[in-house]
Amino acid sequence: MPETNQRQLGESDSPIEDALEYAFRRMVDEGTQRLHRSWREVLATGFFGGTDIAVGVLAYLAVLNATHQPLLAGLAFSVGFLALLLGRSELFTEGFLIPVTTVAAKRASFGQLMKLWSGTLIANLAGGWLLMLLMMTALPQLHAQTIESAAHYATAPLSIETAALSLLGGMVITLMTRMQHGTESMPAKIAAAVAGAFLLAGLQLFHSVLDSLLIFGALITGKAPFGYLDWLGWFSYTAVGNLVGGLLLVTLLRLVRSKDRLQEERRDAEGSDASGRR
Repeated sequence: MPETNQRQLGESDSPIEDALEYAFRRMVDEGTQRLHRSWREVLATGFFGGTDIAVGVLAYLAVLNATHQPLLAGLAFSVGFLALLLGRSELFTEGFLIPVTTVAAKRASFGQLMKLWSGTLIANLAGGWLLMLLMMTALPQLHAQTIESAAHYATAPLSIETAALSLLGGMVITLMTRMQHGTESMPAKIAAAVAGAFLLAGLQLFHSVLDSLLIFGALITGKAPFGYLDWLGWFSYTAVGNLVGGLLLVTLLRLVRSKDRLQEERRDAEGSDASGRR
């Protein structure tokens, strides 16, 4: 169908469907605000993201310790994603779809994206480590379960299986973000958070931040059969896998789907920059 007819079919004057237009607009508006944060705001928001996820890890460990059912524990972990959603904190792997779309639309720079990613990741790990310290100190009955759960990740060598688990982990968290920004319904956003937690934690996919907190908890007990260097080796390939999975399997496809709208946004941004220089 010609583009002119496509524009005439919807309520908005856009080359893509109305639902995609509204979601695209929300993503670019939110991404612009997130990418223009100061370092203080990036680090504070990321720190809270780490503590929020640690609360989800606590729920996960408590249910897993009581039931030995990973799928039930995965549902319990949704507490962490709900805290992220309702508390407006930031998780490193949430920064794949929205910020990248914003940079592609020329509403922010690549340098700002790097600041968001690096600051959020460091703050996530710092906030999560601190809360895991408090949790392992307060709840010694969870030590054995924490070590057992963490060993599944920390001792996993790089292989086709673990690489695939990392790719799926990045895809699932980015898909959750896409679902949440495709609707304005809070119940639907909550449902997406629960579904994401069920898949990510329940199926024990590899996630660079979530599973790092499990490993930190085990290391804090002083009884783990692995060390921080083992964590670093696991984290290195998992973070890359998450990044590739989130960008290639979700973000890139969304950008291709909204290519015409993205080109319009880029032209508008370039026009605004040109006007500002005059």
